[in-house]
Amino acid sequence: MSAFPRLLITLASPLRLLPTLAHSQALAMALNRVMKDAIAEGELDFLKGRTVGIEINDLGIRYRLTLSDGRIRGCGEGAAADAAISGGLHEFLLLAARREDADTLFFQRRLRMAGDTELGLYLKNFLDAYEPPAQVAPLIKGLDRLLGDEGKRPRRPGR
Repeated sequence: MSAFPRLLITLASPLRLLPTLAHSQALAMALNRVMKDAIAEGELDFLKGRTVGIEINDLGIRYRLTLSDGRIRGCGEGAAADAAISGGLHEFLLLAARREDADTLFFQRRLRMAGDTELGLYLKNFLDAYEPPAQVAPLIKGLDRLLGDEGKRPRRPGR
């Protein structure tokens, strides 16, 4: 793990004090902006009435997300996850920076899935196929630079 994820883990320690609902609502707000077209086109309809959990183990932070009324919504800890993805911050950063694909991280057991297998498969396939809008390209490039050369591999076609 490069120095950047270790620094983030240290800086994020106080975030553990915030409830899951606060984390989930903040993530939902960001995802609604970034994935607005995918939501409008029904690409996330598999989430309607279902709850997905995301757990960043080394940060001790959990998210609960669902799709309701055409928006991703954050839920509290009381919303049981139908499917959950868990892993370390480094793995989620690799996925966000498009440095690794979901298949690789799951098959190497660096990300784990629990719960409803069908929902988890839909989510994994969506993550693998999703092409973020051009306005987030600078963020992705910034994450890629901050991750350094560790685990660097040739980009997949179209990326």
